[in-house]
Amino acid sequence: MSEPKEPVVKVVSLYAKEPTIHARSVRGLYDSWRWVFVALTQLVFYGLPWLTWNGRQAVLFDLASRRFYIGGLVLYPQDFIYLTGLLVLSACLLFFVTAIAGRVWCGYACPQTVYTEIFMWVERRFEGDRSARLRLDASRWTRDKLLRRGGKHAVWIVLALWTGFSFVGYFTPIRSLWKEAFTLDFGPWEWFWVNFYALATWGNAGFMREQVCKYMCPYARFQSAMFDRDTLIVGYDPKRGEPRGPRTRHTEASGAGDCIDCSLCVQVCPTGIDIRRGLQYECIGCAACIDACDGVMDKLEQPRGLIRYATENAIEQGWGRAQILRHVLRPRVLIYASALLLIGGLVIGSIALRTPFKVDVLRDRAALARIVEHGHVENVYRLQIMNATESTQHYRIGAEGLNGLAIASSSELDVGPAEARWITLRVQVPPQTAAAQSPGAHPIHFVVDRVDAAARGRIVEKSTFVLPR
Repeated sequence: MSEPKEPVVKVVSLYAKEPTIHARSVRGLYDSWRWVFVALTQLVFYGLPWLTWNGRQAVLFDLASRRFYIGGLVLYPQDFIYLTGLLVLSACLLFFVTAIAGRVWCGYACPQTVYTEIFMWVERRFEGDRSARLRLDASRWTRDKLLRRGGKHAVWIVLALWTGFSFVGYFTPIRSLWKEAFTLDFGPWEWFWVNFYALATWGNAGFMREQVCKYMCPYARFQSAMFDRDTLIVGYDPKRGEPRGPRTRHTEASGAGDCIDCSLCVQVCPTGIDIRRGLQYECIGCAACIDACDGVMDKLEQPRGLIRYATENAIEQGWGRAQILRHVLRPRVLIYASALLLIGGLVIGSIALRTPFKVDVLRDRAALARIVEHGHVENVYRLQIMNATESTQHYRIGAEGLNGLAIASSSELDVGPAEARWITLRVQVPPQTAAAQSPGAHPIHFVVDRVDAAARGRIVEKSTFVLPR
């Protein structure tokens, strides 16, 4: 009788390791445009914190003092509604652009794309282009390999730290932060966020790269809801390119299409896809494959555009640029454009018409009501007045809502530039009013006027006045 066989154990990994993508460098029209956007976005990101306005940092989100400075605007946490409007406006703009031109944001201006481009440029300077990097990966560790890899990472870390420093400079005055950098005298939160943001930049742009776009970014997953067959995409023309076959400039391959199957479009792709398989969610619309293919077509003396920006309908039906443009204004685009204009108008109008100060009213809960001289009933309140301008303002406070209601304490005050001040108010009603009203809480209003200003303003805040039994 034979012995029973041992069961075969098969190990199934829950994580499929993917080979490292070494994108080949490419030159062309769209590569030049990518670097234009790299320069513009980084000029704004790195340069904006250093600009000054009225003797202060032009853009500063001062969380410690709860002030947010954007040019001439001074915003308080109570202005959070404007941030909500800005986020909704950005979402509508993203939907609008995506419906027309696909993932051009991802391909040209997304921070992940921008920093990956910068880090890949540094990588090429130290390790060479694609073939040289592949050889370096396969080689054993030598002094040359250690120097190349070490130098690359040293520059990456410097760039990442400078990025983290600039990011924190939007929340802590960057000039004082710069002085502290020389003595490493950062506060605990500055240390944390500089290093956290630097680590995120180094990891995402240096190592994860296409993994962020393919698996971590939600935009790749829901973009299909905004695409239709008239959305501009990077597309391959199979009618012209198939069947693929080798050819040279001087020889015509019988029955073969224009695609010579050189695979350069795959080698230059930062996400490692083959665009000839059709529209894929991994495509970020960077058009590196267009530049590579156009270069090959130029060498073969064939017309450009085998891979091009077009729509699915345009590729299938052979439309030209004019026909593509005629299909831009379709219902979903018009809906997005209308929402964009409406929300943008509301946000801009709200900011332009807003009252340049804020008022909060709090009751003194230590004593709801008390009887004072001559039988007057008195309630005590605390008002906070927040000046949202950059000049000293004079305010006058009044109260209304009950017969004979009057403020028994000082009702005028000056508030400095971008300052918030508390004032204690004693509000009284005469005995005859108290006798004529039922006991309990009665609605009143505080009226705060900005006086001695070119553009006056008024805020009315509700509260209650308590009459004792």
